[in-house]
Amino acid sequence: MSVTQLPTDQVPALFTPFSVGALQLPNRVVMAPMTRNRAGAGNVPTPMMTTYYRQRASAGLIVTEGTQVSPVGIGYPNTPGIHTDEQVAGWQHVTREVHAGGGRILLQLWHVGRISHPSMQPNGGLPVAPSAIKPDGQVYTAQGLQPFVTPRALDTQELPQIIAQFAEGARRAKVAGFDGVEIHGANGYLVDQFLRDGSNHRSDRYGGSISNRVRFLREVSQAVVGVWGEGRVGVRLSTISSFNSMHDSDPVGTFSAAARALDDLGLAYLHIVEPALGSAGYDSSAPRALPAIRAAFHGPLMVNDGYDARTAEAAILSGETDLVSFAAQFLANPDLVKRFRAGAPLNAPDSSTFYGGDERGYTDYPVYGAALGGVAA
Repeated sequence: MSVTQLPTDQVPALFTPFSVGALQLPNRVVMAPMTRNRAGAGNVPTPMMTTYYRQRASAGLIVTEGTQVSPVGIGYPNTPGIHTDEQVAGWQHVTREVHAGGGRILLQLWHVGRISHPSMQPNGGLPVAPSAIKPDGQVYTAQGLQPFVTPRALDTQELPQIIAQFAEGARRAKVAGFDGVEIHGANGYLVDQFLRDGSNHRSDRYGGSISNRVRFLREVSQAVVGVWGEGRVGVRLSTISSFNSMHDSDPVGTFSAAARALDDLGLAYLHIVEPALGSAGYDSSAPRALPAIRAAFHGPLMVNDGYDARTAEAAILSGETDLVSFAAQFLANPDLVKRFRAGAPLNAPDSSTFYGGDERGYTDYPVYGAALGGVAA
């Protein structure tokens, strides 16, 4: 367990209200999107997932786990989708309960691109990507770990269909009762694959120059904003993460250009994954893109990766960011906002239960102040 005590002479900035586009947040503590692999048959959200999100409704904002916009976008077993009526109905239970608990919740729109396997693709087809470049390592499938395969490079003529799938996912998210959506442009999945020159070797208008590589991100974002309107759509980007075999020769140039390309779309926020200064994942020799992004994007900014209550407070007070999202800390502490306010000990996350399984390590973490052995209601 850990304890983080914030100053008590005034209300910490972390707990002050903030407007994110069309949403009024009671605090700046955001629940980050986290894959948990607990969807049911047909990639439909389950009652267990409804409980999980309802428990965390005190967050200023919840962003759901990545949710596939099409069957081709699936890359992991038991992850939810938003491309069938049954999936929409499953998510309706989630949004209803989160709203009943006083919360606000966005759906994260996801397409994994090359981070998949034929066993998860329609008719056993190849995963798709900007370029036919095989990721390193293995992918987890229903049959266990399998080597990644070389994906099929998308034709230019196919891209409007992929963009339309994001827009349709956004439309279905509205039917499901969400307060908005976040586009997953991070962590080596399809949108990120188009952005970075390590995974995008195209020679058409979606590859080569930075202005070409940001085109797919902008067009997806335009399409989704076209469904929801301004102030209801966020975008998540990861600047230096090497996860899923990702790299870029100029991350500061690439991601500041991405931020500029998004600046006039009326986004609710831009969500940046970059290790906090001094955190375990921070590398002082790695380029830091966040200041350039802050200068290029004039809407609300959210940061993620390695923050605790104290470093989050400092980042907000310095003007580096407006909001901070927390992943494993929210996973293990459904009442994270309350614990941060009280300077209370945090439950330690059980990494063995992160992906898949039952209620253990999912909905059974104890809340602060409950009787010993008590769990979140």
